[in-house]
Amino acid sequence: MKKLRVVGILALLVFVLSRCQKAAEFPADKYDERLSGGIATVFDITSHSFSNMFPGLSAYDQEVHGFGDAAFSKIFVTAPAPVNSGLGTIFNNNSCISCHHNDGIGLPTAGDARSSLLVRISLPGTDAHGGPVAVPGYGLQLQDKAVFGKVPECKINIAYTNTTYSFADGETYALRSPTYTLSNLYADMPSGYMLSPRLAPPMFGLGLLEAVPESEILALADPNDANGDGIKGKANYVWDAATQSRQLGRFGWKANTASILTQVAAAYNQDIGITSRIFPVESSFGQLQYDGLKDDPELPDSTLNAVRFYAATLAVPARRDVTDADTKRGEMLFKQAKCVSCHVQTLTTGVNVAFAPLSNQVIHPYTDMLVHNMGAGLADNRPDFLAGGQDWRTASLWGIGLFETVNSPGYYLHDGRARNITEAIMWHGGEAEASKTYFANLPKADRDLVLKFLRSL
Repeated sequence: MKKLRVVGILALLVFVLSRCQKAAEFPADKYDERLSGGIATVFDITSHSFSNMFPGLSAYDQEVHGFGDAAFSKIFVTAPAPVNSGLGTIFNNNSCISCHHNDGIGLPTAGDARSSLLVRISLPGTDAHGGPVAVPGYGLQLQDKAVFGKVPECKINIAYTNTTYSFADGETYALRSPTYTLSNLYADMPSGYMLSPRLAPPMFGLGLLEAVPESEILALADPNDANGDGIKGKANYVWDAATQSRQLGRFGWKANTASILTQVAAAYNQDIGITSRIFPVESSFGQLQYDGLKDDPELPDSTLNAVRFYAATLAVPARRDVTDADTKRGEMLFKQAKCVSCHVQTLTTGVNVAFAPLSNQVIHPYTDMLVHNMGAGLADNRPDFLAGGQDWRTASLWGIGLFETVNSPGYYLHDGRARNITEAIMWHGGEAEASKTYFANLPKADRDLVLKFLRSL
């Protein structure tokens, strides 16, 4: 019997390994450009197009996704409470969905109930893990709200300066430049602090991006510009609290987070004030707002893992108008502008025998997941691990054509300063300066075609 069991195990192993093959080249005549997320693509152009689960999930996985969805929408209240306890005592918002509206982008406001903008803060230098240096009494993120009886850390003020520019053909456009200042500080603030505003990004497609092999991302890097094209994408390696190790940064506007699990746990801790096994210490610890309760960690592992799974299994909306002649012309111009040097169209996820929707998927996120110098105009001048003060992670473009539908009006870039795609393009500088100039010098008809292509994504 023991021998038969060994033979059976070996046969099973051979079968499993036979399934773990690299993806074969997809036949050109079978290729469907609409499938931005591979089999994790959904055909939905409504305001809920960012909120669909992966098609074909098992009944169990659907249940976990649904549990995570419900938790994502829960509104937390002040501790102690029988349900949804633990808000704050200082926070930025009281639920996940309050920032990620319809699982999409947020509103670039501060202080109000639907604001989705948070502000990172740090001092010059690096900490023991090579990351930003926390500000005494404030940490690494400013919390501008507080529960009853406590005081917020500060008030965040945003002022815009509008400037009008012209394209080569004379058509004008306006860019608004934000200035961020702090007032109503609850305690003295050391001088020389650095601020970095961050707008809540879309939630869909994160599981696919996490599944792209590190080797594939590193193969796109060219920090020394060896090919002389002016593009110097580099990887950001960060300290990951979940694994207590140095990992490749994949998420966040500066690629300063390594995994969905860490991203979810950090958002609970810093944005809402909820502790978990990953971040078991209150964000207010050591400050006068600290509640002193012995209720940490507040978030059960089951909830943390379900929200992580929910975030990892939000499907990607399909492309539209892919056979339209104008869309194709716009795509050609997009490539001629060399935008694809950073916004890489196609990536492939690694083998995952445990979860087929993430395994060997040819996806089209239009990102290289690297950080690039985007010039002084977009700079926050705040380093974040290996990402410098002018560096930003290449934003994924899949779904960008649905931003206005899902999050009317749409906002773009790391702080939402751009109110439309044209403004977002014209803010590009640094390594993207030549691509921006190419777009600016196109006649209006061709600029409109580029925009039509982008709205098809």
